Parts: sequence; C-alpha cells; structure tokens
Amino acid sequence: MKVVSQIKLPIEHEMELFEKKFSISMSSKVPLLNKITHYVVNRKGKQMRPMFVFLVAKMINNGDVNERTFRGANVIELIHTATLVHDDVVDDSNKRRGFFSINALWKNKIAVLVGDFLLSKGMVMCIDNDDFDLLKIISRAVREMSEGELLQIEKARKLDITEDVYYKIIRQKTATLIAACCAMGAQSVNTSKEEVEVMRKFGELIGMAFQIKDDLFDYGKEKIGKPTGIDIKEKKMTLPLIYALNTADAKKKRWLINSVKNHNTDKKRVDEVIAYVKQAGGLEYAVSKMKEFQQEAMQLLTTYPDSEYKSALQLMIEYVIDRKK
Repeated sequence: MKVVSQIKLPIEHEMELFEKKFSISMSSKVPLLNKITHYVVNRKGKQMRPMFVFLVAKMINNGDVNERTFRGANVIELIHTATLVHDDVVDDSNKRRGFFSINALWKNKIAVLVGDFLLSKGMVMCIDNDDFDLLKIISRAVREMSEGELLQIEKARKLDITEDVYYKIIRQKTATLIAACCAMGAQSVNTSKEEVEVMRKFGELIGMAFQIKDDLFDYGKEKIGKPTGIDIKEKKMTLPLIYALNTADAKKKRWLINSVKNHNTDKKRVDEVIAYVKQAGGLEYAVSKMKEFQQEAMQLLTTYPDSEYKSALQLMIEYVIDRKK
C-alpha cells in the first residue's frame, strides 16, 4: 500500500473530502439499504478510480478542482460499486476483497436491487446538478461494460476468440471505466473536447494494461485472493492462452480447446494447460503487450508540464503493472 499512499499524497485533502461526500451520497430513507451501504463504505478498496479523476483534473487545471470534480468522482465510485455488486451476483461469488459479498450476506435479490439503487443514485446526482456532460461519459461507460461482459460470455461458449476480440472485450469490460474516470476529471474542469479525448485515451491504455496484469495473475504463484487457473475453469480466454493457441500445432490446439471446454474442472488438466502456456511463451508475450499499452499511456503525459499530479499519474501507470494483487 506504500505506493498507493505516495500516489494519493498530492490529493490527500480531496480524497478525505470525497470520502465524506461519498458516504452521504449513499444514504437512503430505507434502514436496510443504509445498513448495506454502510457495510459497503466500510470495506472500500484502494479507490483508484476517484484518484484518477482528481489527479487528471489537477494536472490539467493547475492544481485546482471544483464541486463538479467531486461529483464526477462520486458518480464514478457509485457506478463502480454498483457494477461490483452486480458482478458478484453474475459470478455467484461469495467474497469481495476478503469480506463476504452482499449477495452472500443478503442474497441475490437484495444485491441486484442495491446495485440498481447505486446506479440510479449516480445518474440522479448528475441530473440534479445539470451535469449532462458528465452523465454522457458515465452512461457510455456503463453501456460498454455491459456489452463487454456479454461478448465475453458469448465467446466463452464458442472459444473462438482472437487477439483482436480479446482486446475489444477488455477495452469494454475494464478499460472503459478507467477511461471514463480520466475523461471525467478533464471534463469537470471545463477543458477542451480534444483534451478530454486525450485523457479518455490515456485512461483506456492504463485499463488495458491493468486487465492484462490481472490475467497474468491466473498463471502466477502470488496469493491474490483467487486460486490460479480460475480463468480457465470459467472458460475465459485470456492473452497468454490465446497466444499459446495461435502458436500451437493442430494437434496441440485441439488438446488445449478440449481441455478448456470439457476438462476445466479437472485440476491436473488445468495445471497441464498452465504449464503448456508458460512453455509456449504466453506469459512473456502478454507482458510485452502490457508494457506497450503502458508506454503509450506514459507518452500521452509528455506534453504536460512537470507537476506533483503528473508524477503521481506516472507512478500510477507503473503501479498498475508492478502490483502484486
């Protein structure tokens, strides 16, 4: 967490204020809902997404933010939390960040409704303040995330995923929300359309690198809260596996597809697939692609004057691919 604290340093005051505002924004007149949202607030993650909003806004606006920036960060976190609650229902997951998920404690029906409540809270916050430009950014992100998840499910059934389709899935599923954070930060301080687009692209590139790093954890030894091979068990075609498939001969390819399709719950077979992917150079290939996205993101910051906010964003880019979980 030391690196995260370093990244947070130039926006410490804003993050403290944001946490108070976020807590208030989740309140409701329904006691059960308050109990659940209180549980969510007390088990928050690193809050990387609001950090992107504030760092981008301050970098391009000479260290200044405004109420729109706070609302933008708030909306992003509300939507992000809603998608996590819904994801746990979709994945039938009982744990989130080492704690029981909402669906594990209160069952699916309540979890879906809580997710809906958080989504609507985010939308209404924009509408009440006439932040229609911010609403447009986040609405597009929600649409893309849903499409990305459905595309991944469709491809898991057929296992006919190419590298290009993989990039499309992770761009929509993961990168689009980080892109929205950076676009939101820029838009909140009323900068030009061109600059908002540059920051959106910057966030997208970081999101791509972030997801490839996540996929690499599936082949690693680090304890990251999920066992290795989980993506294979869920028939998720990630970059190391796609590379191994593309470079395999016809016989090996059939064996790999058969393993993922029909033997994904056989631990020994999954371990054999992992070993083959490593041997085929799948991990090295994925790491090289991840670094390409990282370098492209770094490049987009070169036109900005040096500042503590720019340095924190550069540190964030490095953290995304160096993190251990």
